[in-house]
Amino acid sequence: MSKLAKAFNRLPDNTKGALILLLAALGFSVMAMLIKLAGQRLHVTQIIVIRQLTITVILLPKLARTFPQSLYSDRVGLHLTRISVALIAMMAGFTAVINMPIADATAIGFAKSFFVTIFAIIILRETVGLRRWMATLLGFVGVIIMLKPGGDSFTIYGVYAAIGAIAAGMVMVIIRLLSRTEAPSTILTYQAVGVGLILLFPATLYWQTPTTTEWILLILIGFSGYLSQMANIYAYKFGEASLLAPLEYTRLIYATIIGIIVFGNFPAIETIIGATIVVIASAYTIHRETRVKRKVGNNPASH
Repeated sequence: MSKLAKAFNRLPDNTKGALILLLAALGFSVMAMLIKLAGQRLHVTQIIVIRQLTITVILLPKLARTFPQSLYSDRVGLHLTRISVALIAMMAGFTAVINMPIADATAIGFAKSFFVTIFAIIILRETVGLRRWMATLLGFVGVIIMLKPGGDSFTIYGVYAAIGAIAAGMVMVIIRLLSRTEAPSTILTYQAVGVGLILLFPATLYWQTPTTTEWILLILIGFSGYLSQMANIYAYKFGEASLLAPLEYTRLIYATIIGIIVFGNFPAIETIIGATIVVIASAYTIHRETRVKRKVGNNPASH
């Protein structure tokens, strides 16, 4: 074992989780940059299909060792629902990233936290208090400020980013349901294969033979997506969600830096104001959810 690995193992679990989550946030931001670069010439369906294919290839060795049990599920209907919603999230979210400044698309994407609250009430029958509702409404105000409706700088791609956030919120709630009985690799495989198959035909219609550089970008999109998702899983395996969740917002910092250096995009004042409101409202929502879970966990009647 290397000195670095030994030093890492000696760290407290929350510190391990925080470090891994910071890497995951960087990975997602790099993936957004790669998508934007590849999308300058290639169609979004082509990008997604190659991404899903890459993730599937990465997962194959693990799945093969336990096949067919690794793909067995008695919740196929829920998997199909997740695939459909994930398709919307990727199509809308990737289109927004390609056509908007990365920082803007990333900031609007964080609105998924509020849609998780709404869908958790509808689907999971969770009870939400007045303060969380107020935080959710405040978050929507932040998103509207960033979308700039009625202004000269309003674009349809901001709406795509919001649609992507809505769909991503639904995906997160469905994953909560699936994770009660399914392994992470099974959930990821159904999504990777399902979305890829659905978009295969449209991707052939819009297909343009990638250059060598574009092939490298496409494969790196798949690798960065897989590694970032796995890092996210391991981060929350080590650390407490209440401590780690606010670190997700470092993606805004990464996205802003990448946008300035690589694409020359400086965030507009509306984006800065709206993103600040969204971050504050999201952080409060996470804080309240964690407190409620702790109270339930400490209540003997709940055991």
